[in-house]
Amino acid sequence: MARREMTARRLVVDGEIFLWSLRHRHHALGNGRYEGCCEALVIRRFKSRGCLRIAFEEGRGRLVPGGYLTHSGAVGMAGGAFLNLHEPGTVRALIDEALAEGWSPGDPATTAMDGWALFDTVARRRGALPPA
Repeated sequence: MARREMTARRLVVDGEIFLWSLRHRHHALGNGRYEGCCEALVIRRFKSRGCLRIAFEEGRGRLVPGGYLTHSGAVGMAGGAFLNLHEPGTVRALIDEALAEGWSPGDPATTAMDGWALFDTVARRRGALPPA
């Protein structure tokens, strides 16, 4: 049976249950026009009110899927590594890095992080980049 697209997925990290989902969005310019792609990963601990929002914004040398050449969830650097944000192992590595950066899963507020700040470390951990 196929997974429902809009339902959160479950991931257990060190005995704690996390729920995560991935969304693709654009910046609205008005008059029905949009620009710029962003992959937004939203993670929260089960039964917690707060969440972590990790955004991968399109930019110079940064590749975000726009329906051309890359699949949904693929973020990467031009001429470099790619990560698949649909893979639980990638989400786990992002959770570990966010925790190392000070994210508190029990915080009732939403915490926002730039995914590109975590990218190199996670890509190395996932084997997409050689060790530093």
